[in-house]
Amino acid sequence: MLATKIGRLVAAEFADPTRLAGLGVNRLIRFAATRDLQLRRPVAERLVAAARDALPTRDAVIARRILAADLALLADLDDQIQSAETALGSLLPRSPYATLTSVPGWAVVRVSNYAAALGDPKRWPGPRQIYRASGLSPMQYESAHKRRDGGISREGSVALRRALIDLGIGLWLNEPAAKTYAHGLKDRGKHSGVVACALAHRANRIAYALVRDHATYEAARWA
Repeated sequence: MLATKIGRLVAAEFADPTRLAGLGVNRLIRFAATRDLQLRRPVAERLVAAARDALPTRDAVIARRILAADLALLADLDDQIQSAETALGSLLPRSPYATLTSVPGWAVVRVSNYAAALGDPKRWPGPRQIYRASGLSPMQYESAHKRRDGGISREGSVALRRALIDLGIGLWLNEPAAKTYAHGLKDRGKHSGVVACALAHRANRIAYALVRDHATYEAARWA
């Protein structure tokens, strides 16, 4: 709930459900609008209905105090995250990874996570070595002179594995070619884990090439 702006609003302003229940759907929508938040009517109706169904308890006052303290901590954490993102935004342009923010879906945080996990890009001979180091390469089994691939090895850097998967998700959500690729894999019956690994592989190749060539993203090159 606290991951959304509406959830934060409800927790901060309506810790007492009787207040939310008394406000009603229309006034709740207007209340959210005064704080530059768009609250859809079905969501507002569910919130008001839940508030009306809430049962009073003896510990409600204490619970509201704890919630208020947690919200203060969360606000402080938000400030720290914003400060960290600002610092990353000033450092990234001075790094070898600066051009990666030209890729659709790759903003400062995604690229910074990748840069931190990879380190000096000059120490990597190619994208194949990076992908293997991430633990995303499939395990291989041999039996009776036959070889088959299993699940991912998970051997290597967890941070790098997560960074590559996150870059792949960024492509999946924002790059037209990646969307088409992902839909094609799904149409062939591939489950979401396979699709995520395939897009991480694509992201790995794009990121390595752009850093190596000091180039910006061109859709035609990666179509």
